Amino acid sequence: MAENTREIVLDTLLEMERGREYSNQIVKAALDKYDYLDTQDKRFIKRLAEGCVERRIELDYILDRYSKVPVKRMKPLIRCLMRMGVYQILYMDTVPDSAACNEAVKLAGQRKFTGLKGFVNGVLRRIAAEKERIPMPDPTSQPLRYLSVQYSMPEWIVEMWLDEYGMEQTRQLLEQLLAVHPVTIRFDGRVTEPQRLIYMESWRRDGVRVSRSEYLDYAYYLEGAPGVTGLAGYAEGAFLVQDVSSMLCVEAAGLREGDRVMDVCAAPGGKTLLAAQRAAHVLARDVSEQKLERIRENACRMGLQEKISVQLWDACRTDMSGLESADVVFMDVPCSGLGVLGKKRDIKYRVTRDSLKELTELQRRIVEGSWRYVKPGGVLMYSTCTINRQENQDMCDWICDTFPFTLEESRQLLPQQARMDGFFYARLRRSTD
Repeated sequence: MAENTREIVLDTLLEMERGREYSNQIVKAALDKYDYLDTQDKRFIKRLAEGCVERRIELDYILDRYSKVPVKRMKPLIRCLMRMGVYQILYMDTVPDSAACNEAVKLAGQRKFTGLKGFVNGVLRRIAAEKERIPMPDPTSQPLRYLSVQYSMPEWIVEMWLDEYGMEQTRQLLEQLLAVHPVTIRFDGRVTEPQRLIYMESWRRDGVRVSRSEYLDYAYYLEGAPGVTGLAGYAEGAFLVQDVSSMLCVEAAGLREGDRVMDVCAAPGGKTLLAAQRAAHVLARDVSEQKLERIRENACRMGLQEKISVQLWDACRTDMSGLESADVVFMDVPCSGLGVLGKKRDIKYRVTRDSLKELTELQRRIVEGSWRYVKPGGVLMYSTCTINRQENQDMCDWICDTFPFTLEESRQLLPQQARMDGFFYARLRRSTD
């Protein structure tokens, strides 16, 4: 193990403490910066950095039981260092406990916290000695606290899910959100079955495990892939990274060859690109020019640039020139993102009850600004990557009560049902009256 890998993780966690960017972006930036490191070192950095974020509530609970100084009162560097140590002790079997303790002490000294080396060493060694019998909240008398600590999920989110899904479904949901998620790709519709087999054989030779989705025959799961851009077929536009839940949303729209489609919150563009293969034309809009550029790049890579128009536009504003212009409007609104916690691990610490209320208000403004693009008799596909009633079923009820739409189908996808994100979609038909 390269000596500086833990220091890289420490700096990465300190950057996360500032809260300016999401953890997945910070980890990616670190891996890009140290791309010259060997694969084993990069995997160590990724695992430890992501693990400390993912298990933060549990790590802090344990530290508070063994440290006289509460986690909240620790210096940011020491707090990050202690979380790193505990995570290695509990979850990284290939790292000896002694190494986790010694390296933490060494880093404390290197970063001019020599006076705290004894504190760091003492707390971590006590945790290592008792790691098989660390007292946890009682699941019977404190079920909410137990689930929160066991699965590192804020109590208010656990409580919300318990109310909506019950104990067993909530436990399964929490468990699945901590599971390792494969990369999901879909093959371009023009790639034949024999061509797929050739690509997949090439990937397997590179050590990637490939399996087909149980939901869609053009969707595949990749495990052990260090990145997709270097895989055979990527440059030629043979496939695109996209979650199965997003593909199912497009399938549910029932697109026909001559349809005109508008995607009002299009980034990152998966639904836009799949819809373009089924319909006559797609107008993709978003408020981020940077995200729109990514859609353009993928459209060119997959040879769909002639069927997709990309436009900077705020979905809350009504474009009067576009009224009743689309057979299908996709409306994948900004949401709490609780369905993608397996990929964006710090979302759960950023979302609050107040921010949830603000999001539902934004969702309503988007619906109000964009619903009139749907032709009479056309379809509005409302979707989110979250798993709570307030942003999903309740929002669909509001749309149907407020605007001339009828709910034809809705589906709440949960991560434990298959290897996919938590996701919601609804197909609403505009009346012809």
